Amino acid sequence: MEGILENATKEATIQGPLRHNAVETFIEKNTGTNTGSKIPWLDWETIPDADHCIVDVYMAGGGCTLPGSAKVLMPGQGYEGVTEFVFDVITSRGVNACPPLLVGVGVSTSVETAARLSKKAILREVDSSHPNESAAMMEKLLEEGLNEIGIGPQGLTGNSSVMGVNIESSARHPSTIGVAVSTGCWAHRRGKIRINADLTYDILSHEGVVL
Repeated sequence: MEGILENATKEATIQGPLRHNAVETFIEKNTGTNTGSKIPWLDWETIPDADHCIVDVYMAGGGCTLPGSAKVLMPGQGYEGVTEFVFDVITSRGVNACPPLLVGVGVSTSVETAARLSKKAILREVDSSHPNESAAMMEKLLEEGLNEIGIGPQGLTGNSSVMGVNIESSARHPSTIGVAVSTGCWAHRRGKIRINADLTYDILSHEGVVL
């Protein structure tokens, strides 16, 4: 599967065409294929008892999706500390991420788990909600608060700074609260496809698309 996805990225770069955006670190040379060492980045989850495969794709941008931020808070900072961190990140760099934004927030134990969850959060649909009632309320309050700060579309001021706030969370160690923020730009360049056992497919994120 990893090889298939790598080859698909190479073919999409040629046939799309996609801009060449993979530079080997320390070598500082563009590979020209949007592939390289550990690129495309793949994150795997097993679906219990499933006979299909779901592939989520996110076309990350250098100004929006990639420059996320993560931090481990002390437990006394609580969810107020999570809120403050989200506002600090968006007010400091949200204008550069092509708003209105989809804000992904990960709440977990460490910076690495929180960061992965924040990326997973922006794969969700814009109008989706966290299954936990308290987390869903926090999503709503953060969305309302971030829209009130007035960044506006493309940073030109206004009441539509974010399209939504999605939170993904995990159980955590009681002595820490890891929090991370990732953003998706207004284009929200995501795709979702299900490959069935008989090799038929269903495109879950778009209508009228044929491969």
